[in-house]
Amino acid sequence: MALSVEVDLRGRTFPRPAEVSSQPVPPAVITPAAIKFAAIILAAGESRRMGSPKALLPFRGGTFLSTLADTFSARCCTVVAVFGFDGNNVRKKAPRNVIPVINADYHLGMLTSLQAGLCALSSDYDAVLFTLVDHPAVKPETIDALLACEGDIVIPRYEGKRGHPVLLRRRIALQYLLEPETSKVRDVIDRNADRIRYIDVDDPGISDDVDDPERYEALLAREADGQ
Repeated sequence: MALSVEVDLRGRTFPRPAEVSSQPVPPAVITPAAIKFAAIILAAGESRRMGSPKALLPFRGGTFLSTLADTFSARCCTVVAVFGFDGNNVRKKAPRNVIPVINADYHLGMLTSLQAGLCALSSDYDAVLFTLVDHPAVKPETIDALLACEGDIVIPRYEGKRGHPVLLRRRIALQYLLEPETSKVRDVIDRNADRIRYIDVDDPGISDDVDDPERYEALLAREADGQ
């Protein structure tokens, strides 16, 4: 297993390179063939309603986490998984194709986990996908469609509903490092609303939100039906 990283955001000491701006930015111009993608899987929550870590739930012969990690690692140069509650236990069971990160401030909200994931990335990426670990059934074709889109922010939709993963160009992603802990993940996206590209996909996996045993059973039933 790769060495893990523990990130404590309480000091709020983030790198602030010149390219970071809290203002809307013009569209990125990047040659598609040259783009390096990274991915962040957010798995820091307490899983209270599920009763056990969602990252480790059995799925497709592996776990929620390993399934997502395999999908991303086939397409991305780096895959980071951010843990929080019971982080040391979950980290020990993380697949080898992720960089495990423990967010000591996970209780402050999802934004801190996304910030922790971004801090763990090297500077050698052009765009990053981020998703929630309880969306393990997203189709590879959906990921490919996101990566092929040239928008600065690319969000998939299924039956009119937005979902995950979300793709952010680097200049947008780095704006998250300027956000205070009181902000929400959606704040940066809303501030750059004119940079969003939506892609409509035939993929219920983007909006699964498997929060409790009932939804988990429903997901497994859908898998058994081949849907």
